[in-house]
Amino acid sequence: MMSSNGRYTITFNGEIYNFRELRSELEDRGVRFRGHSDTEVIVEGCAQWGVNSTISRLNGMFAIAVWDVRERQLFLARDRMGEKPLYWAICDGLVLFGSELKALRADPGWRPSLCRGAIAAFLRHNYVPGPFTIYQDVYKLPPAGLVKIGEAGGPEIGAYWDLAGVVSQGRRNPLRVDEEELVDELDELLHDVVSRRMVADVPVGAFLSGGYDSSMVVALMQRASPKPVKTFTISFENAAFDESKHAEAVAKHLGTEHTTFPVSGAEALDVVPNLAEMYDEPFADSSQVPTHIVSALTRNRVTVALSGDGGDELFSGYNRYQWAETVWRPSAKTPLAFRRLASSSIRVVPPRVYDGIARYIPYLRRVPQVGHKAHRLAQTLSVPSIDSVYYQLVSHHQNPIELLKGSQEVRAACWDQNLKGLMPDPVDRMRYLDMCTYLPDDILTKVDRASMAVALEVRVPLLDHRLVEWVWRLPSSQNARAGRPKHLLRRVLSRYVPDHLVERPKMGFGVPLADWLRGPLREWAEDLMNKAGLNADGIFDVEAVRSLWTEFLSGDDRRYYLMWNILMFQAWHRRWCGASVAHTGGKRLASLELRTLS
Repeated sequence: MMSSNGRYTITFNGEIYNFRELRSELEDRGVRFRGHSDTEVIVEGCAQWGVNSTISRLNGMFAIAVWDVRERQLFLARDRMGEKPLYWAICDGLVLFGSELKALRADPGWRPSLCRGAIAAFLRHNYVPGPFTIYQDVYKLPPAGLVKIGEAGGPEIGAYWDLAGVVSQGRRNPLRVDEEELVDELDELLHDVVSRRMVADVPVGAFLSGGYDSSMVVALMQRASPKPVKTFTISFENAAFDESKHAEAVAKHLGTEHTTFPVSGAEALDVVPNLAEMYDEPFADSSQVPTHIVSALTRNRVTVALSGDGGDELFSGYNRYQWAETVWRPSAKTPLAFRRLASSSIRVVPPRVYDGIARYIPYLRRVPQVGHKAHRLAQTLSVPSIDSVYYQLVSHHQNPIELLKGSQEVRAACWDQNLKGLMPDPVDRMRYLDMCTYLPDDILTKVDRASMAVALEVRVPLLDHRLVEWVWRLPSSQNARAGRPKHLLRRVLSRYVPDHLVERPKMGFGVPLADWLRGPLREWAEDLMNKAGLNADGIFDVEAVRSLWTEFLSGDDRRYYLMWNILMFQAWHRRWCGASVAHTGGKRLASLELRTLS
């Protein structure tokens, strides 16, 4: 779309939730609108306020490109928390960008080559951390990123909003009111961020797991809606991974129009061979499978769905934050040699034995996947610092270059040694790093690709930047308390949902991955782990990978997440690296020739 003065042209993906207020401001300045879209508001805002100022005013999820005809400059911008993706590259004087890496293949001159350092980072994290991608010299625009490219020189890469600055400012200026006032403020802020995301001219619903975050979103949707909200969940045959009864109880209490979709193991397994098509680069968060299934089934009923993603990072919900407080701080006083001895003792017992013992523990006190978590916890006891604990917990492999030929791992934000000075509190550092790495590169990537593959638009109210800024001003003791994560969020939720309906162990959105890989997916996996194929690719140390695979098949459950990483890479590599980069029939996407950059 072009601005009315002819200076700016925009291409845009996403939703702007405050576009009506911005439109009113522009109308007060004499702007006359031709239509009713948020796209027109953005491009006319650029004409009135300039690109930087307009982007900074937006509240929404978006990937935006703006071409300034007069100055011959291209601007690329991404939303603050990274809900929508934006890839870009400069190739032989041509600027390429798009919401998907596969869009770059529409240019017949692009010849992608793999970034081996990104493969190593993928094996560590199960995703490729930004700003890197799986391809050399192709980048993800970071959350809140703003790039300007002109004929006068190379790209200017900056940001219009700074999460580190938000954290620092919040810690310098904490909220100084009593807890009841904080609960009231949070309640009203949550009501606003949810209500804004319910505005649509198509049917709207919500994912509901019955946990704190999704229950909070649905409760406030129902508060804002005069009729029952449509809510959706899936149920599994395996009770260890089934949350449907909890979701149904919350839905019944709130009075939503709830649908539970039963999903068989066979239906879940049918998704796996298609994952490489959905994801533009290797991605191995196994909850991608149920996320895609619930998205596909939800799309049959609504076009937009709200989710509770972001609540764990905002309100200190992950177990690693609790471990830092309740395990690391006390154990740090113990000599490292004794901690390493305790770590070795815990890891002597195989994960499946811990899982067997856990079956005899009452449900509300039981920790899901306790064997895997016990081994991860044991690892944290053997490292010398709290930051090392974080690296351990976010790593599926502690030294992934052992599995690769000729690679040096790329280093993303989690390796930033300056964070200690900026954020002295270790839990603050963990939450910050999760917000700028794990959240956009794993959680939001998973949800975006899984939902957009079936044309379902997912909106994430808890990532409204106003809420993010407010939460970082909370004293730590009021955000979470020892033994009670999400303390303040739970206080608000208790106004809508009784505690007993949501008080339960944290499950995640998992699948029985180890059982699948040794059972119904074994033939598929063996084909990808074929020794001849691994040798032909020339990427992995074949003997090291085959040894891990053999150990896993023999019953070593410590390796199944890493096995999934390797399998997802192999599936992606087979799908995309065997494909021609020549023109595939689609039109060239949003490319701009800048000969001076060649």
